[in-house]
Amino acid sequence: MLDIHDYNGQVALRDAGLSEQFQAIIHPGGQAMRVLDRDNTVLLEETDDESAGDRPEVDRGELRQMLLDSLPAGTIRWGKKVTGARALGDGRHEVSFADGETVTTDVLVGADGAWSRIRPLVSDAVPAYTGISFVEVDHADADARHPVPASVVGGGMLFALAPGKGFLAHKETDGSLHVYIALKTSQEWLDGIDWADRDKGKAVLLEEFAGWAPEIRSLITEADGALIPRTINALPVRHRWERVPGVTLLGDAAHVMSPFAGEGANLAMFDGAELGKAIAAHPDDIETALSAYEKELFERSERIAQESADSLELIFDDNAPRSLVDMFASFGPH
Repeated sequence: MLDIHDYNGQVALRDAGLSEQFQAIIHPGGQAMRVLDRDNTVLLEETDDESAGDRPEVDRGELRQMLLDSLPAGTIRWGKKVTGARALGDGRHEVSFADGETVTTDVLVGADGAWSRIRPLVSDAVPAYTGISFVEVDHADADARHPVPASVVGGGMLFALAPGKGFLAHKETDGSLHVYIALKTSQEWLDGIDWADRDKGKAVLLEEFAGWAPEIRSLITEADGALIPRTINALPVRHRWERVPGVTLLGDAAHVMSPFAGEGANLAMFDGAELGKAIAAHPDDIETALSAYEKELFERSERIAQESADSLELIFDDNAPRSLVDMFASFGPH
């Protein structure tokens, strides 16, 4: 699930003429949220009045399909994996694909995610491990098949936390639960476990959460399917680059950050909208357009990347989950 913010993601969708389609995929009840401690004590609970609000929840897959459906047929060339790019001079670049094909660009926009093949044209920076890892699990048809995990998560978002570890979960529109089991640990520890062995992987996780309430541990014991390990990586908070003619970046390629500000998809859409506006404002001078776009991009992404880094520290600090509860309380009534 994604919460789409009224100050960036929704602005981009409105600029694209997709507000009506967006309203149709909002998940009623998705803004509900609760914070638990390791004993399954509810420390904070917020209900969703099912109004759209300023951060309505949508299913990631439905949002993706909505965006795809808005494009003219043939806009996307499926099955084309970029393997690299090189400068040709005069702002032109050659992009190489896994199938051996190459294309030459007049303007190249790297929107290819955290491990961008286009980023090296403008920056030597690579995402670094933040110290937090997730193991992702799912619970299908939760209300019927997994009533205990379903009761723990509730109808929206769950934070069940202790210092350096916890569970972040949400209920999907199809009734399943998607759970991130989070640990502050070394990357070597994560890589040293055979997560393909579900029983062994669950045993390792249960040991990490020994002493937690059995209801919360059921998020591990009752998980369906594969255990998917993920490291949380981020570019430097102040990531930026000198202007390189004919190329720029947007989304995670420009500013991948931890997910704890909930801004990844929102920023990617907003970056795209702002880039389009800059080009439209300077149709005969692409370098002026890209310079104006990047100036705003750097300021915007630095501010939000810092918020994300601060949130990561707060969620898993030595006072967890109290620090998160206090932060939400400081916002006042919702």
